[in-house]
Amino acid sequence: MTAASSRTATLLADIGGTNARFALSADGRLGPISHMAVGDFGTFQQALAAYLGDTAPPGTIRNAIVAASGPIQHGRCVLTNNSWIIDAAELCGNYGFSSVRLLNDFEAVGWALSRLPPESLLQLGGRERVEGAPLAALGPGTGLGMVISIPHAGAPIVLPSEGGHSTMAGGSLREDAVIDHLRRRFGHVSSERVLSGAGLENLHDALASLDGVTVPRRRAADITRAGIEGTCPISRAAVDMFCAMLGSVAGNLALAIGAKGGIFIAGGILRHMPGYLAASQFRTRFEGKGRLGTYLAPIPAYLVLDEDVAFVGLRALMETEGRG
Repeated sequence: MTAASSRTATLLADIGGTNARFALSADGRLGPISHMAVGDFGTFQQALAAYLGDTAPPGTIRNAIVAASGPIQHGRCVLTNNSWIIDAAELCGNYGFSSVRLLNDFEAVGWALSRLPPESLLQLGGRERVEGAPLAALGPGTGLGMVISIPHAGAPIVLPSEGGHSTMAGGSLREDAVIDHLRRRFGHVSSERVLSGAGLENLHDALASLDGVTVPRRRAADITRAGIEGTCPISRAAVDMFCAMLGSVAGNLALAIGAKGGIFIAGGILRHMPGYLAASQFRTRFEGKGRLGTYLAPIPAYLVLDEDVAFVGLRALMETEGRG
């Protein structure tokens, strides 16, 4: 996108614990999405300056909408899983933006849910969505995001949530033992403690300890690879437990809000293993709620395949609020 077109542009950003993504939207079109590693920059301002330095001169962008992986308070976000701080007033002062809209990163996903095309989704059981019913998304990545979207005339009502930090419950004696092991390490064991990149590592370490097996310390990506390829039984067990626990949490969310419009799985981990997730215990555990299994059985679940799903939501919010 040229500097000339950026004079009426809106900056869109999706800032997670691991990746930062930036793009400009102008004249109804979204420009190229730039991907950056959070670890390459000490602060959000450094990453933004690097992006803008390659894209547009200072003062040529009118508005900004920034989705960030943490709770938003008074126009400011301290990211949950890294040291970055994003402050809306500071951005207006430093870059001359007329307005900065700061929202939780999964709130952006919530804005996208009703706009996702079928080709960007893999259905994981269930039947058809119920028109007008609530939708919800959860996403294991650096953390565990959750959001609710309620259809409403004109625009959906999107409710960000910190439900990823709710207490994790075991669905088997084996899971009970893992949670007890992690409780002695962390105190409170939230869903995010097991359903995230770090959570997958926690499962791997706990299972190895419980089984008295010595295994190398592995990062989440290595655990996923070894589990899918079947080269490490502990990694395989960790990935299987991850998928099963995710099904339980997704089913709980569907019950809690009556999400007959569908449950959507976003985040960066499972997008790389769609077939494995589909064949896992995810759906069995999703529906495994005793008498309410028949209530959950028709509710469709979807794996979101689009890694830039937040930008679908950011554009929807931009259009709704007339910032473009």
